[in-house]
Amino acid sequence: MKRIYLDHTATTPLDPRVFDVMKPYFIEKFGNASSIHTFGQEARAALDESRDTIAKHLGAQAGEIFFVSCGTEADNFALKGVAWQMRAKAKNHIITSKAEHHAVLDTCEFLGKNGFQITYLDVDRYGAVNPDSVRRAIMPATGLVSIMHANNEVGTLNPVAQIAAIAHEHGILFHSDAVQTFGKIPINVDEIGADLLSISAHKIYGPKGIGALFIRKGIVVERLMHGGGQERGRRAGTENVPLAVGFAKAATLLHQDRKSEADRLLALKNELRKMLEAKFPSIQFNGHPVHSLPHILNVSFNSEQMEIDGEALLFNLDMAGIAVTSGSACTSGSMEPSHVLLAMGRDPKTAKATIRFSMGHSTTSDDLQYVVDVLEKVVGRIGKVFV
Repeated sequence: MKRIYLDHTATTPLDPRVFDVMKPYFIEKFGNASSIHTFGQEARAALDESRDTIAKHLGAQAGEIFFVSCGTEADNFALKGVAWQMRAKAKNHIITSKAEHHAVLDTCEFLGKNGFQITYLDVDRYGAVNPDSVRRAIMPATGLVSIMHANNEVGTLNPVAQIAAIAHEHGILFHSDAVQTFGKIPINVDEIGADLLSISAHKIYGPKGIGALFIRKGIVVERLMHGGGQERGRRAGTENVPLAVGFAKAATLLHQDRKSEADRLLALKNELRKMLEAKFPSIQFNGHPVHSLPHILNVSFNSEQMEIDGEALLFNLDMAGIAVTSGSACTSGSMEPSHVLLAMGRDPKTAKATIRFSMGHSTTSDDLQYVVDVLEKVVGRIGKVFV
């Protein structure tokens, strides 16, 4: 059976070239980067070089990059780390949006139960945050604004530079979750205006289990992990040198071909959109048609025109060898409709009947044709069209 992977937003396969550079640090160069002997210093050199590489791709300084276990930890570190420091300045208000990743939303919910006031901004019909809504939400107690660079479900890009500028006008820190954009589109932390920025390796053909948080020089955050003095005292725990090396290699490889690959993926995305439009009159496209990531196409079947079980839809596609999802991988096992689509104004039934296609290195035009042909059969079999 043909197998087609269209869930690159959830995770990507490890690039063999990344695996090759990681292997020596599991077996031969296994030292602890905090040890002062030759084995440790060999590992330390690799860790420092990896940090330099990640910093270069963000337009940052090496000393502003802190390795963590994943994007979720990076988001937690940013929000909680700043929040605990805010309280010393008599600030307890955080602004975010209703369409953020759950790593941000659940962290904000936790902070909301621990003395902080959270404002959840609405998004427009494309899933974007209006900078003016950020300005209106600011109050004297506001200490942090956290808005994602691009939405992980629908791909819409947020005007983060404008939002950061508004935050800075009021002396407020700005954090952005850039897990889905790093390596896909150009990112410069100075141009964005980010004070803190979260990224992850496994979204860019790197290893699972490592991410990074950019913390602008001079910003103080409370540590989450206590113990040793690793990561310059910001995050205790033995550094994962093999994964850091893999992260840096993946970032370098993706940045080398970023423009050509983005153009290729955008062409495939447009091709898929045209094929779906031709086959399914009840289909709705979620996310901004222009200001969005090139590899994500999110579609729903209009519940006013067709009744279709979203879970059955994904199950049948999987049975045909097609891997897609309805939204974030962190919530794909849930029967609840996407919080992002609900925030965008989709009704719950339509939100449930949703497919997120996310393409990558392996995706071809033939793959998309096969997917559309299979989808047509599946929808014809399990969908009920209203006359």
